[in-house]
Amino acid sequence: MSTLTGLLARPGRTRTLAGFALAAVLLFAVAPAVLSDFRLNLLAKFLCLAMVAVGIGLAWGRGGMLTLGQGVFFGLGAYIMAMHLKLADAGPDGVPDFMSLYGSGEVPAWWEPLRSAPVAILAILVVPCALAALLGFAVFTRRVRGAYFAILSQALAAAFAILLIGQQKVTGGTNGLNGFRSFFGYDLADPVNKRMIFFIAAGVLLLMVALVRQLMVSRFGELLVAVRDQENRVRFLGYDPAVIKVVAYVVAAGMAAVGGALFVPVVGIVSPADVGVVPSIGFLVGVAIGGRATLLGPVLGAIGVSWAQTSLSESFPSGWIYFQGALFIVVVAFLPGGLASLVSKLRRTPREQTAAVPDAPVPDAPPTPAAPPVPATAGGHDD
Repeated sequence: MSTLTGLLARPGRTRTLAGFALAAVLLFAVAPAVLSDFRLNLLAKFLCLAMVAVGIGLAWGRGGMLTLGQGVFFGLGAYIMAMHLKLADAGPDGVPDFMSLYGSGEVPAWWEPLRSAPVAILAILVVPCALAALLGFAVFTRRVRGAYFAILSQALAAAFAILLIGQQKVTGGTNGLNGFRSFFGYDLADPVNKRMIFFIAAGVLLLMVALVRQLMVSRFGELLVAVRDQENRVRFLGYDPAVIKVVAYVVAAGMAAVGGALFVPVVGIVSPADVGVVPSIGFLVGVAIGGRATLLGPVLGAIGVSWAQTSLSESFPSGWIYFQGALFIVVVAFLPGGLASLVSKLRRTPREQTAAVPDAPVPDAPPTPAAPPVPATAGGHDD
């Protein structure tokens, strides 16, 4: 009874738990029951892209860091996973097929550790986060922010894509890495294993949302918002804004890397076209449309934009990019908070809407006329 009373006393936590329960039912029960194997695999791809959006929502929506280079971390996680899968398919001492075609037929020394699955998983988590920490400390300690940080991160994404294209012997060049046959020992041609990967992606996404929610309601989340709004005041209070930004940036990078790693077995290919400037901007568009400052807005925005891109491009191959641009402009112009802000406005009760409208100012009362002066009484005595 006391537990029920405590839950009822905290409606916010109850709604959060109910939301997670509903999402779990939709992902683990409803989606596999109503979607075909092809559509379910397509949804798994959207969930991987939504993982990137969750991190962007934390870094940009809460921290104010316009991250236009998340394709770098997405690509690092994807390529590390793809390298491991190619080595696993080649066998204990085998050579990936593209290396025999483009290169000398020998595996580079820095590829060899990735034959081990635990090493590959550790590298997916460590390498992108280490790069984000290094870049973050180099940038944020020098108080680079706003458009300058956005341009710098976008330039990093462009340079990373060019690097991948130029190293054809070890990265596959423009064609990328593809033709994976297994995923940690499971045959990727088996529909059952494809569903397993979908369930993994769904579970990881829910865990990421739960982690970001915990960060938002924690002391760190309060400091992150304070740094976004009044960085100098936070510095005067004794906190280092650079450290707070770096932590959020590293978390976002790790989420993007995990999303990229799961993207590879779902889609079956990764190439420079998936990690450059255009995909990085696409990640941001989904977050902006969904609502960057909310918890579920980035997730729903990323999934919705990806679904619309797939559906509309099937019917209007040349018109999707214009629709995407128009949708982004409309949302930014009329709903700066994204579609999530529209939902919150519709949920407000009439009383809350009335309370939100400020009272009309009361006109000043006319000034009270001053009393006439009292004439002075002449002094003296009567005779």
